Amino acid sequence: MEYFINCNTSTLAPYNAPLDQLRASHLYRRLGFSASVDTINQAVGQNAGTLVDALVDQAINMPPLAAPTWADWTNANYPADDDARRQLRNQQQSEFRLAYANGLLNNNLRDRLSFFWSNHFVTELDVYDCNSFLYYYINCLQRNAIGNFRDFTSEIGLTSAMLYYLDGVFNNGNNPNENYARELYELFTLGEGNGYTEEDVIETARALTGYVERGEVGCTPVTFRADRHDAGTKTILGQTGNWGYDDVITILFQQRPNEIAEFICRKLYEFFVHPDSKDEANNAQVIIDGLAATFLANDFEIAPVLRQLFKSEHFFDDEAIGVIIKSPMDFYFNTLKETSFAYTDTTVSEMLNYSRLLSQELFDPVDVAGWQRDRTWINTNFIIGRWLTIESMLEAFYQANNEQFRSLGLSISGNVGLTSNNPDEVSRLIIDFILPKGLLDDGEYQKAYDIFRSDVEDVYYEGGNQESWTLATWPAAPFQVYLLLQYLARQPEFQLK
Repeated sequence: MEYFINCNTSTLAPYNAPLDQLRASHLYRRLGFSASVDTINQAVGQNAGTLVDALVDQAINMPPLAAPTWADWTNANYPADDDARRQLRNQQQSEFRLAYANGLLNNNLRDRLSFFWSNHFVTELDVYDCNSFLYYYINCLQRNAIGNFRDFTSEIGLTSAMLYYLDGVFNNGNNPNENYARELYELFTLGEGNGYTEEDVIETARALTGYVERGEVGCTPVTFRADRHDAGTKTILGQTGNWGYDDVITILFQQRPNEIAEFICRKLYEFFVHPDSKDEANNAQVIIDGLAATFLANDFEIAPVLRQLFKSEHFFDDEAIGVIIKSPMDFYFNTLKETSFAYTDTTVSEMLNYSRLLSQELFDPVDVAGWQRDRTWINTNFIIGRWLTIESMLEAFYQANNEQFRSLGLSISGNVGLTSNNPDEVSRLIIDFILPKGLLDDGEYQKAYDIFRSDVEDVYYEGGNQESWTLATWPAAPFQVYLLLQYLARQPEFQLK
């Protein structure tokens, strides 16, 4: 697949034209895991700024997932028998994974962001292996996803999940562990080698000592113990004093605000707009600088940055549409949302399993640097895996209720689907809705038209009699839509959002 070069020269000026279907779909594919045809149709004609404000406000006001009954369990709450304990833990994880996945499907920007931050402030459940820690980690992501980044950084570092994952619980005053200090600068706030030294890492590790209380039974929340903290003088980013955890965060954001703003705004840009942000031929750096200025002017509040970006001409430029390769989660969830096919928790669980097989396991990024996204999702094994699994999904939907394929076609094509005898006209509307930028050329469209025409004889497409074909009335029309979707799911354009 060709890798897209970022040729977007538009600015952060507000996009003022009424949204068309292409840009409404683009907005929902980027701010969430897409949306139904009805939701996108309702967005058509709206002002981008008004809709973006509504979506951002919804994200700000959305409560986090309710605490499960086991949110505060320690190992003492589980059965003594090893098999029974593991079985119960696995069941709890499955239920929580499903609850969060349903949130990804239904909560638009809030959980698109919480999922984004889980690949920034990375932890791996396989490493810390405690369900209560998982709950409080996800709770932290959801509450802070569109809040203040400085507060977010401070809070996430004291979650038990993070303290176990990056060895904070083994960071004793007399034997400092540098893992978290290093990642705080390198991955979470500044970027590798940007504005800090090896000595800063060493001194910061000393300041972060003391969070070592682990309890005897396991899965016990980490607490601070002053007798395990290094109370000596440290020099961090040029500032000298008897620093502790809170001081580290304060010093970092006071001494390196510009570096933090640029690093985070670049990461947001690459996730929401275009993975290519550093080519001198494009306008990305100007956009990132503008977003960083907004970030600083608003004291590291995330929402103003996203409002500015999502309302901009740059975000809605043709060059920003259909240029990001779908992650496995996008691949399945976008399909589910855009088709509005009936699904159950079993369907969602299957999608999570398929995503895991394609190397994106919920709550378990590959390493501390997270999934590297975009081109890493496409290789020979993964693309074949995508084809086979999406075909299996579509087949299951068809077998469950084939008429929902007709309904999808009619919701996309509207009056054309009700009245037109021209299958190419109908299939063109379906193609251009499902694919962010349609197909490559007329020849590719013709191949898709031929698939949609199926084995219906041409005479029925000519109109003028009661047996003429329409999407609304032809008995085999659901199968035609099904064949078209199966075909489109194998196209390079279907891999993009």
